[in-house]
Amino acid sequence: MMLNQNDILSTIRMIDQQHLDIRTITMGISLLDCCDPDPVSACQKIYDKIVSSARHLVKVGEDIEAEFGIPIVNKRVSVTPIALVAGAAQCDNYVPFAQALDRAAKEIGINFIGGFSALVQKGMTEGDRKLITSIPEALSVTDRVCASVNVGSTKAGINMDAVRMMGETVKETARRTAGCGGFGCAKLVVFCNAVEDNPFMAGAFHGVGEAERVINVGVSGPGVVYHALQRVKGESFDVVAETIKKTAFQITRMGQLVAREASARLGVSFGIVDLSLAPTPAVGDSVAKILEEMGLEVCGTHGTTAALALLNDAVKKGGIMASSSVGGLSGAFIPVSEDEGMIAAAQSGALTLDKLEAMTCVCSVGLDMIAVPGDTSAATISAIIADEAAIGMINQKTTAVRIIPAPGKTVGDVVEFGGLLGSAPVMPCHTGSVEGFIARGGRIPAPMHSLKN
Repeated sequence: MMLNQNDILSTIRMIDQQHLDIRTITMGISLLDCCDPDPVSACQKIYDKIVSSARHLVKVGEDIEAEFGIPIVNKRVSVTPIALVAGAAQCDNYVPFAQALDRAAKEIGINFIGGFSALVQKGMTEGDRKLITSIPEALSVTDRVCASVNVGSTKAGINMDAVRMMGETVKETARRTAGCGGFGCAKLVVFCNAVEDNPFMAGAFHGVGEAERVINVGVSGPGVVYHALQRVKGESFDVVAETIKKTAFQITRMGQLVAREASARLGVSFGIVDLSLAPTPAVGDSVAKILEEMGLEVCGTHGTTAALALLNDAVKKGGIMASSSVGGLSGAFIPVSEDEGMIAAAQSGALTLDKLEAMTCVCSVGLDMIAVPGDTSAATISAIIADEAAIGMINQKTTAVRIIPAPGKTVGDVVEFGGLLGSAPVMPCHTGSVEGFIARGGRIPAPMHSLKN
């Protein structure tokens, strides 16, 4: 596509004034050839492969950033779900594998590494079980490791035994990281219909259907969309949708340029561009503000779900127009702690957990970076996970829960995480007991429309 002077100037304004950035360049690395019965040997193989594969990732990102003038906020790595790699090792605890990932991440200078993960949507292997029980300790003794567990899918249904375990795992992770507000839970995602090429943390892992090594890029520009909508105040929703599509097209083009350049310089396959409107706590870089710009007084009021549905759909359509390699999640994220508009709406009481759940039916991912009272029971957290997984399973979309039962905090308090993770107002949960529901275990069957073969 030929660029004219107006295109170039427009992109410069997006970067300089509207918070447009490449949120992450993520290298996916297969660790399947690192399996070994000796856990010490396996961990060494994992460390060596990550370091040799991604040694130049940060420098290449910095070079592209300097040459093109495009901010690249994060350089990251995702790996094969460790439950698959560690399954051959003769050990009862997978914490050493997390520590190997952490050492490798620090050696190559990245801020997060994803893939301390298990895929248990239909059942659990012994390796899966060991990984899940290792998560609390693993996230408390490492700095840069992210964990995820896929508990359901449209094809398999929901593994309620895994859902019960994840409620307990979230609670224990919060307890072990109580000194930093339960921060370990910010690095733990519970999925339904997890995708194999997601470059965003904390849920990134390198799927077994992927190449040996691959570069996936995540682009983000809520501020750009917000500014674009300011130019069409009072116009019909047809105009709003078209404006968002055109803006998403420009953003995706920039992401594809960076992705192809990075893959060429690193000698690694180009995977996908994930065009997800991922907000930050910075003023003007908010998905909530986009929704309010459409005419809502405050995010969370009636009409919010419809506005978000339009936004998410238009973003996807604009991205598909710009690249044949759009993947990952590509839509709009609604992480409460990372969005200044969402934080304000939650603090005012306009945005509730129930409304957020409704919004996840029409956007990317799900209940993200939400703080709840520290005394919230494991069963209640499991039930929240089950509700979100049900939305994903029935609607054939990826949903997730990243929830922080903040130790010692209650409704109205604020948990500070800093940086891109921002601060989370503690939101109320329903208090009716769900113990009997979660104790049933077993599997919620897949829906009728899963039978497509």
